[in-house]
Amino acid sequence: MKSPLSIALSALLLVAPVALLARTEAPAPVVLAPTAEQATTAKLVYGLLSDSRYAYRPRPADASMSADIFKRYLEALDPNKQFFTAADIAGFEPARQQMAEAVRSGDASKPFAIFQVYRQRVAERVAHARKLLAREPDFTGDERWEYDREDAPWAADSAALDELWRKSVMNDWLRLKLAGKEPAEIRKTLDKRYEQLRRSVDELKSEDVFSLFLNAYTASIDPHTDYLNPRSAENFTQAMSLSLEGIGAQLQRQDDVVVVREIIPGGPAALDGTLKAGDRIVGVGQGKSGPIEDVVGWRIDDVVAKIRGSKGTQVRLEYIPAENGIDGEHRTVVLTRARVQLAEQAAKSKTYTIPAQGGMPARKIGVIELPTFYQDFEGRRRNGNDYTSATRDVANLLAQFKKDGVDGVVMDLRNNGGGSLDEAVQLTGLFIDQGPVVQVRESGGRVSVNADRNPGVAWEGPLAVLVNRASASASEIFAGAMQDYGRALIIGETTFGKGTVQNLMDLDRWPAAVEGQRYGQVKLTIAQFFRIEGGSTQHKGVVPDIAYPLSVDANEFGESTYDNALPWTRIAAVPHARYGNFAPLLPRLQALHAERIAQDLEFQWWSEDVARYREEKAKKYLSLNEAERRAERERQEKQRKERQAIRKEKGLDLDPLAEETDDGLTANERDVVQDAQRQKAAEKRPDPLQREAASILANAIDLLEQDRPLSAQVLPRTASAVRWAD
Repeated sequence: MKSPLSIALSALLLVAPVALLARTEAPAPVVLAPTAEQATTAKLVYGLLSDSRYAYRPRPADASMSADIFKRYLEALDPNKQFFTAADIAGFEPARQQMAEAVRSGDASKPFAIFQVYRQRVAERVAHARKLLAREPDFTGDERWEYDREDAPWAADSAALDELWRKSVMNDWLRLKLAGKEPAEIRKTLDKRYEQLRRSVDELKSEDVFSLFLNAYTASIDPHTDYLNPRSAENFTQAMSLSLEGIGAQLQRQDDVVVVREIIPGGPAALDGTLKAGDRIVGVGQGKSGPIEDVVGWRIDDVVAKIRGSKGTQVRLEYIPAENGIDGEHRTVVLTRARVQLAEQAAKSKTYTIPAQGGMPARKIGVIELPTFYQDFEGRRRNGNDYTSATRDVANLLAQFKKDGVDGVVMDLRNNGGGSLDEAVQLTGLFIDQGPVVQVRESGGRVSVNADRNPGVAWEGPLAVLVNRASASASEIFAGAMQDYGRALIIGETTFGKGTVQNLMDLDRWPAAVEGQRYGQVKLTIAQFFRIEGGSTQHKGVVPDIAYPLSVDANEFGESTYDNALPWTRIAAVPHARYGNFAPLLPRLQALHAERIAQDLEFQWWSEDVARYREEKAKKYLSLNEAERRAERERQEKQRKERQAIRKEKGLDLDPLAEETDDGLTANERDVVQDAQRQKAAEKRPDPLQREAASILANAIDLLEQDRPLSAQVLPRTASAVRWAD
């Protein structure tokens, strides 16, 4: 898992300024220090998480917690051990036993002092890396770059770090060389990249460092407790509501400027029609005639904060059109902010036609892709009858499926990390006719049952749920309920294994908060959820009825990888209906599945790619021998071309990214518009796993229609009005 800082740096990464937008050499970064407001925030968070009335598993501020915070803070700053030396860590040792007290008392001076050393070490490493670019490396030896240093010891000294960075620079150079770049271009690209790493760290503010420290504390409570500063809390709310108030443009920072990556359909920018992808925003003003503030060189989140605002208000943007080049004339546009719906992140549907087989007709299977269990909490409070809701969107798609006459539905929850518990319960209610969905146990031991209390179902026909290792939390509640009720076939991989419930607590509500100031929010674990059959998904996840090859091991990704995750346990089951028992059906479905994927080229290719990826990942290193790397690159390119040729020959769906090769660049070094188009194209790649899930469901329908004794055994007629087969 990425550290909070590595995620922040990825978001801020950009290349050096150019042309007329260039700035003079930046002054030395200001020494950061904690504020009085942050001291209050730390005390509020500590009071909340040390109180069993709120936190599911509170921890005292003892030596054990202090050492834990210390460890996690260092991991957040330097997760791959590329900057600090063992001597640095020894110098920080006095702080090891003071970190918990720093939270309790609100005195974050020690963590800030550690950050100052970190910033200095980053500058030193970047300076060293840039010097290494003077000479092209020798790629004829048998050296290798060991990129996974999570479990490695801290480097003994600067000389040891020099050696680590020498190999890292070699790998960066080699990637660009294999992509066809000349030495001068490679030097220019990497020099910008490394300098921007330094600048990204220098641009971090006091609130960023404080958030890193406070999240080292929250992570010591449990893996899913987090502190959200006011800006992060706002972003979280927008993500859950699938809406924001602004101009409706996706922005990205590049070349020291914020660039329009994509215009969101239906938003003010799209309706106005002036701005387009690739335009560079260089100034922002408030109102129709307010002064324009130069935003060149700003962090992207600061620029976004200036552009966003309450609906109905106006914002003036100074921009350089994409076609005019970086030195082109500046233009201005006035846009009226509005609420923008992020429709692309909402539930979507598609339909597969599964060919006739075994004397049975062709089957039309509808698929609903649900990326998250979203809900507009604020909208629901304001107007309980009209708010953004995953369940409402899915219900509308199911209604359309009914009109279209689909034979079965697959709920695709792959990579759905969860969201609203309430949405998980309501979504379950679309497929069952009232009943318990999930049990919730609070810190004091009290167990409550969240149930669907709405009579009737939105879809009574055949159902399957497709999951993978990244399906977590609310996804597991839904999939587990569907399995416990015998309502759906579960297909794919064992899920993440997150069996805890979090709630957002606004720190501004507490008496210690000063009116007018904003302290952010805490997402804290308040309970553990259990399936209605009594078992927890914690660690174990939901095990599929029909399993796909594992794309990732449980010791690499999932709840079991956290060292302080809650243990698995179980409680008493609650009575519930049983719509079906798929056990008698599974051997035949498994046999048909195995027979089909043996002939399914896309599924076989996916399986081969997964096996090769896992094999390469297990090595945790890359060769720095050019001939060896070039041979591997050529093998991959040849394989892609051969597969695409087979697709054309057999009339299969083509892969829009079949011609893509590793260009050696980071996301912010690529052309913004082309990178956005590539991302869109990736969404249209063949999806053999989804198609196979549709085929498995079609098989189940056929078998139950053909074999009445089997149907009676699998789907007892007395269990429910819900039906799979007539």
